[in-house]
Order: sequence, then structure tokens, then C-alpha cells
Amino acid sequence: MGALIEADICVIGAGSAGLSIAAGAAQMGARTVLIEADKMGGDCLNAGCVPSKSLLAAAKAAHALRSAAAFGVRGGAPQIDFRAVHDHVHGVIAAIAPHDSEERFRSLGCTVLRERARFLDERTVAAGDARVKARRFVVATGSRAAVPPIPGLDGLAFLTNETLFELTELPRHLLVIGAGPIGCEMAQAFRRLGAEVSVIDMGPMLPKDDAEAAAVVRQALQADGVTLLENAGIARAEQDEAGAALVLADGGRLAGSHLLVAAGRAANVEGLDLDKAGVRFNRKGVEVDARLRTSNPRIFAAGDVAGGPQFTHWAGHHAGIVLRNALFRLPAKVDARALPWVTFTDPELAQVGLTEAEARARHGERVRVLRADFADNDRARAERNAQGFLKAIVDKRGRILGATIVGPQAGELIPTWGLALSGGLRIGALAGMIAPYPTLGEINKRAAGSFYAPTLFGSRTRWLVRLLGMFG
Repeated sequence: MGALIEADICVIGAGSAGLSIAAGAAQMGARTVLIEADKMGGDCLNAGCVPSKSLLAAAKAAHALRSAAAFGVRGGAPQIDFRAVHDHVHGVIAAIAPHDSEERFRSLGCTVLRERARFLDERTVAAGDARVKARRFVVATGSRAAVPPIPGLDGLAFLTNETLFELTELPRHLLVIGAGPIGCEMAQAFRRLGAEVSVIDMGPMLPKDDAEAAAVVRQALQADGVTLLENAGIARAEQDEAGAALVLADGGRLAGSHLLVAAGRAANVEGLDLDKAGVRFNRKGVEVDARLRTSNPRIFAAGDVAGGPQFTHWAGHHAGIVLRNALFRLPAKVDARALPWVTFTDPELAQVGLTEAEARARHGERVRVLRADFADNDRARAERNAQGFLKAIVDKRGRILGATIVGPQAGELIPTWGLALSGGLRIGALAGMIAPYPTLGEINKRAAGSFYAPTLFGSRTRWLVRLLGMFG
């Protein structure tokens, strides 16, 4: 072994959670070591959020050309240069990369080791020739695409999110295993860019979302020409002269030029020798308590590897919890009650708090559902994008339990409800706000205001108005 590095905090993994923790710790004066064997920025920058949303932006531009005639603008069919689309995606990655770079973190005062890390004991990590002894460690190694146990799949050259964005030629026919957020987003993007696309899932699409909202997304994908096979089992995968084929449980066969596996994520725990550090883990990731401490209280886990929701913004929340616990010994705990998530299809589907089904299961008849449709929103009408609705879930006293939005810019609209949830606001706060006209944000106020409609426009109010009118 080489040099011994002593630190206050050692972070393993330079993805969303690890970078936030390392940057915060270093800037607050802690001796910080950051270890990363692969690309700085992790999955989000290189193979997740950034490239996928960049590809979706290209697909949206293509769709805008096809739809321009509705506005009196003659566009016509777009000409797709997929090599240029690839370059656009990687140009966006390159533009963001300096913020996550090794150079930036060294400038913040971090010691950056570009090596694989493994625990030697409860207080020491080896990274290449170096050993790091730290007061606190953070495992933030993220996750990767899970590969389902489909016979024959391991013999095919399939794509995952880690290789999808390296394509420089548009697939002729993209087969997608998995109708979760990644599968749905990429299916729509590639279809709008000109590929034939088929999506197969053993269950329903977007199963964690409100079923009524998911139905709006389903309709939109089908309108774009995506073939959706839900509740369909796959018997085996096999090589085909066209590229790849899936033999379905009902005997059907689907062949395509490319195969994308988007069937969930697996935590990156291999090779860390966590057992030598006394850290318990399972197939879902590292076991942590509400303060993100592992079974070794000197070691924390954050981000995807800690199990639970797998979102960049959740990893950012984890970073704050770890810093407060590890550096300041404050008993901060994770709180998912106001955690939002978004599927960036067109229309977008956003959720925060409880869905209607979850709220009814938990609170029964005490639940009220407030609804507003984008068809009644003047801005959505002006932009000819009026699909979808907002559904706010409250109890009978106006306490906000959750909100679902499916429609244009749902991801930009959902934070209002997240703020209300985290701040303990009641529905009256949203009903009383002044929303500028014409904006999509008016839908928040409309839904909130509907809470008072039965009382405001009821028989008792009409009686009171008539009574007061008698006095001049």
C-alpha cells in the first residue's frame, strides 16, 4: 500500500449525491476525499437525466415541425440527422461537465482519487495504492440498469441507458423492455425522431403513478405511433436477422433492429467489500436508517445505493441529510412526504405526496379530490396543448395530501404543491393566491378554489345574498 490519507469525510462515488456531499463538506472546511473510478458526474450527467432530456428536446422540436400546420405555419415532415442529434446530446453533456469535473473539485479543496474503492476495515478504504482513513465515510455509488432474467437475453447485444446515447444512427425498429418512466420517455423520443418503436412490459405502464393520469400518457404514446404491449410476458429473447427478437408468453413474436432494456435499476454494491466494514446490504442496496446511517454508524449511504426512490433531486436531499449528520452531528432525517417526481413524456406526468388511490387506502371517506382540466385553461388552449388534468388530494378540512398533474409542463407546475405540502399549507393558501393570466399555473388556483365551490355556490349562500339584498 502507498500513502495514508487522513480525512474528516471520504465520499465514494462522484454522482449526484456524492458530488453534493463532497462540495458541501469541502466548502465548510472539512478535509474531504472524493473517490471515483468511472466518469465524474455519474449516471445523471453521462447516461441519465441530462442526455435523456436532451434527446427529448430534439424529439419535441421534430414534433413541433409536424404540428406547425395547426397554427397556420407550414412546416412539413422534419429531416432527421441522427448524427447531429447525437452531437446535440453530447454537446449538452460537455457544457455541464465542468461543474462536475475533477478540476473543479480539486479547486474546492477535495482530494480526488480516480480509483476503485474497497473497504479494508471499519475505518479504512483502499483506492489504488492509497489508503484513506476518515472519521466518516459515505457510500454514494449509485445504480445501474437491472437486467431481467429473460432466457437468451444475455446472448444479445442489447442497449441500456449507459449505451443508448452512443448511437449515431437512428434505429429502424427499437424494442423496449419496460414501460416505466425511462422506457416511456425513450419510446416517445425515438418514435418522434422517426424510429418504429414497440414497448413490452409484464405489467401496466407507469405502475407507480395515478392510473387515470397514466392513461393520458398511454393515449399520447399511441397517438404518436408507439406500439404498447402491457401485461405481456416474455418467454425468451433471441437473435434475429433483423437484430433481436422477443418471443412472448402467448406465442407472439416481435422483431426489431435494436433492443433497449429499461426494466428497473440495481444498486452498485459489488466490489466495495462492505462486509469488512460491518455494513449490511441486500439486493436493493445498502441498509440505512432515517438518518442515512448504515449498520456501521461511521458510514453513511446516499442516493440510489441507499435504496428507495431513485431521483437526482432525492440524492440532493440525501446530501443535506448526510452533511448535517456527519459534520454537525444533528439528527436530521429523510422526509419523503413532499418528494415530487416527473415522467418527461409529452404530456408530462408529475406527482407529489399521495396519489388518489394511496390517499383513499389510508384515509378512506375523509378524502376529497379536487380537479381542474387543461381543456379549461386558456394558455393551454392558445398553445393547442390541452391534454390532461390536475388532481389535488385533500382531506375534508382542506389539508393537502398530494397532487397529480398530467399535461403540459407538469414538472414546472408540481413544485407549488410540493411547497404547500412541505410547508404544511392548507388548500386556502393556493386558492387565495393571485395567478397571472394567461398561464398554465392558473390550473393550480382553479383546482384549489374548487374546494370552496359547494359552500360558496350552495343554497345557504344564495339565501344569505337574498337576505342582505333586502336591506338595500
